[in-house]
Formats: sequence, structure tokens, C-alpha cells
Amino acid sequence: MSTYRNVRAAVIQAAPVSFDRERTLDKVQELTRAAAIGGAQLVVLPEAFVSAYPRGLTFGAVIGSRTTQGREWYRRYWESSVEIPGPAVDRLSAAARDSGVYLVVGVIERSGGTLYCTVLFFGPDGAYLGKHRKLVPTASERLVWGAGDGSTIPVFDTEIGKIGAVICWENYMPLLRTAMYAKGIQLYCAPTADARESWIATVRHIALEGRCFVLSCNQFVRRSDYPADYETDFGDDPETVICRGGSCIVSPLGEIIAGPDYEGETTLFADLNLDEIVQAQFDMDSVGHYARPDVFQLMVNESENRSVDGISQPIRASEVAPQSVTDVFISGLMRQ
Repeated sequence: MSTYRNVRAAVIQAAPVSFDRERTLDKVQELTRAAAIGGAQLVVLPEAFVSAYPRGLTFGAVIGSRTTQGREWYRRYWESSVEIPGPAVDRLSAAARDSGVYLVVGVIERSGGTLYCTVLFFGPDGAYLGKHRKLVPTASERLVWGAGDGSTIPVFDTEIGKIGAVICWENYMPLLRTAMYAKGIQLYCAPTADARESWIATVRHIALEGRCFVLSCNQFVRRSDYPADYETDFGDDPETVICRGGSCIVSPLGEIIAGPDYEGETTLFADLNLDEIVQAQFDMDSVGHYARPDVFQLMVNESENRSVDGISQPIRASEVAPQSVTDVFISGLMRQ
């Protein structure tokens, strides 16, 4: 479907107004507009941008007990989250439409009393394209975020290329990466909360392995970006850097073409030539001529996890609708 061979992408490294959804949405609109003025056709914002990655917060929980104060922090977190559909989605839609860009933004989604770490996708006409829920929250994230399922691992075929997202340490799930490659992903968005040096090696590896452009996007956050009563080991100095960023854009040959930046809030731009993807596949196509479909196969269950009264019910293989199962024979994406 792509009608553009050259795409200008922007990765926004910034901080939300943590635990304040409306002010964070204001910032999304401002940052998206500025990126569009810079010529961006695709704008990516970090993991959990609307409205907080609760770094360092314990929510008053240890094994066997939870505190009243911790429960109140969860309520505040829930209060600042996003319902789909809902007014916050409408505002994000308007941000994409007003700026005429494809917008990929990390949010905290709420469904009932459960929160999910989610990425939302919007078209330049403001259309809500869909979402991806993080499949496996990492370590203590599991305390406050539910797990996604195979029904929300889309790759959208757009006029600027095939766009998808894999969130933070999901990128260490090799089968998920393979599924994305088999769907033909070209613009691989990687919203993250990881600012370590090892993360740069990760996204360079993914770009090389998947022969795709990787847009890695992290927050740059100071203590002052959190509420005054936010109690963590980071202390109360407003200038303390809680997350240093490290956002970058990587080519299909693993070359860093923008960033990484560890200095502050910024927007990184890069002009992406999609022809470089095919050029890179000349000598390595991980789901094509460099695969062994006679040896390896991958089945992806893309059905929605059923639940009754909030209790997940197992799905037997015989009950899965054929159209919801994706068989990846490495050499391509085939549906039963």
C-alpha cells in the first residue's frame, strides 16, 4: 500500500505531566504539531506517555500485604489512564488529524479495574487505527499492568509503509519479533523505558535481524515531572534525572541515523528511504531466503483471550477459529 519511498519520521523524547492526563494530552498536541512543522509524516512518543511510567513507585506492595496509601496511588494512576474509546482517544485523534501525521503513542489503558501498557495508532486523517497491548509486563510492572494477548499485535499497511510497535522488553521475545517480521513490518516502533547502553545494542540487533527501520523512543524525566508527594528513593530534588532517554533511529543495516540522545527533551528526525529495506534483504531476509521453513515453524494465536467475570478461560486448540491463527513458515505469512 505504500505510496512513499521516502518517509520523514520523528521520535519525541519528552516527559509527560505524570498522573495528569489532560495536561499530558496538551503536551502531546504541542509536540506533535512541532514535529509536523519539522516535516514529520510519522511521529512516535514513548512507552506509557499518557500519563506516567511510575518509575520507583512501590504502590505499597510486598508479598502478602498492600497498604492503604499504595491503593490510593493505584487509584490515582487509574484515574489518569485512558479509556478506549473515550475523550482521551478523541484528543489524540485530533492531534494526529490537526498535524496530518501518523501518530504512535504509548498510553496506560484502562479496562474496568485493570490497566494495560498500550500503544495507540492514528492516521493523518485522525482515524483510530488500533492498539497493541504489552504481552508481558516486566518484573514489578506486573503489579499494576495486565498482560495483552495475540489479538493486539497488528502491523498496519499504510501509505508510508508497514507500521507496528513492540514495547520495551517485549523486544527480547524472539517469537514476537519473528511474528512482526513475517507481517512485513518496515517501520518498527519500539517505545521503551530502558535507558541503558545495552538497549542501543538491542535496537541495532532488531534492525539488522528484521531488515527494518527501528524507531526507539524513551522519556527524559526529572523528579519535577512527577507529583510533589511522589515517594520514591529518588528524593525530592526537582532536577534529579529519573530517566535519561537514549532515543534513537536505526537503519535496516543497523546503523544509527539519529541519536541516541541523553541530554534532555528533544525531537529526533530522520529521512527514511524504504528502498534500503530491500537493499538490506539482498544478503539476509530472516523470514525469507535466510530461513529454514522445513526446520522451523511458528504459530501465532491472534484470537482475543476470553474471560468470564474477569477470570481468564483457557482456549483449546480445537476451539480457535482458523482465521485467528497465524502460521509463520518463516518464508512468509500464511493463514490456515
